[in-house]
Amino acid sequence: MAIDQGTTSTRGILFDAAARRVSVAQSEFPQHYPAPGWVEHDAERIWRDTLSTAREAIERAAVSLDGIAAIGIANQRETAVIWDRRTGQPIHRAIVWQDRRTSETCARLKADGAEDEVRARTGLLLDPYFSGTKIAWMLDHVAGARASAERGDLAFGTIDSFLLWRLTGGAVHATDVTNASRTLLWNIREQCWDEEMCRLLRVPSAILPAVHDNAHLYGTTTPDLFGRAIPITGIAGDQQAALFGQACFSPGTVKSTYGTGCFALLNTGTQAIASRHRLLTTPAYRLDGRTSFALEGSIFVAGAAVKWLRDGIGVITHASQTNDMATQVADSHGVYMVPAFVGLGAPHWDPDARGAIYGLTLGATQAHLARAALEAVGYQTMDLIDAMLADSGVRPAVMRVDGGMAANDWLCGFLADLLELPVERPAELETTARGAAFLAGLATGIWSGLAEIEALWSSGRRFEPSMPPERRAPLVAGWRDALRRTMLPKAP
Repeated sequence: MAIDQGTTSTRGILFDAAARRVSVAQSEFPQHYPAPGWVEHDAERIWRDTLSTAREAIERAAVSLDGIAAIGIANQRETAVIWDRRTGQPIHRAIVWQDRRTSETCARLKADGAEDEVRARTGLLLDPYFSGTKIAWMLDHVAGARASAERGDLAFGTIDSFLLWRLTGGAVHATDVTNASRTLLWNIREQCWDEEMCRLLRVPSAILPAVHDNAHLYGTTTPDLFGRAIPITGIAGDQQAALFGQACFSPGTVKSTYGTGCFALLNTGTQAIASRHRLLTTPAYRLDGRTSFALEGSIFVAGAAVKWLRDGIGVITHASQTNDMATQVADSHGVYMVPAFVGLGAPHWDPDARGAIYGLTLGATQAHLARAALEAVGYQTMDLIDAMLADSGVRPAVMRVDGGMAANDWLCGFLADLLELPVERPAELETTARGAAFLAGLATGIWSGLAEIEALWSSGRRFEPSMPPERRAPLVAGWRDALRRTMLPKAP
């Protein structure tokens, strides 16, 4: 069973030994925006949804509890939760990876010259995206929290760690290397919590979880939750879980996941490449103590832009409409959307940028807006792949895509044209959950190794590039102009 805890929904999914989906249950949950640029989640709601969707998936599968070998967890990464060790209650709403409230803290640390050291130790940049500055903010803004943390009364975790704590009845406070590495506190080369980073970000080491391989016996659920104790044997951050689910095990293979945001990871093997183009150097997975690394580009807004079209301005009523709307018009009518609703991620890293739409004329329609939102996903992906090529010298042979937006045929075709690469969509789009299941199955002997898992991957559809260069060039130039306008220096 995979628990796939994402930014907007929580899912329980059961897979069989051939990695085929048996059942799925899903529940969306509210997003909280208490101030401009702030994003929060109710961790208690996430826990309730995790429990209910897991139970519902078991019920729908009509399998005996003895037939469930293990649980794997994939989770939204950098989202931070701090809870009381005695009661298990969060001291504050979870601060979500999209949240920008610590921008000033990051800017101050950059001005103090800390970023080079941060990059050398963690592979990351100083940005409010990551968990570390969120932890310090909660400790400083919740009455008595810092003193409690210093005494060891509080526990920090990303969502996986919080769910693990709850699933095991408070017996296990742990995480895996992929989630630990997104905190700004994990030394990716020494493979340990970094004392200097804890000091710099003012995070007491007493609140940090133990860190294990991705395929590992973390603990067992308490019997009352599902009727018997089930081992929890796999954990990975959602993007690394998707890389695993896409069987991108060889150096040079790349996947891009299109959900709320977009995240492209290029497997670099045992080499932790230091990016010269503001990508992230991050563990892809660790098995038997051996770490494989990746270069990662993180786009904060992909599917979230489509969600805004639906919920924010009512241009669409369902996300699937964007595919048809994009094909209704010959082009975007010169309209470009730069979806910097919560700043810009890689490779630009501008936390102060805000969303903008350029090129509007009286001839622009709802269909043009929908197409511009989809095109923005393609342009941002192009920027990531260009940076990866410049850093690694490796041009991927193909891009594997997954996530909800990857079901959009028009988008996949546009990606192939912009990237000038074939785009492969797997037969099983639930690659994040599948990756969590693979990790859990590796630890319990369901699958013998990576070769057996790789043999289970199959392509559902392949999209070949077909756009002429003379048409592609002005489109790219228009995007770069829109991006430049969005990132103009801000007035003091």
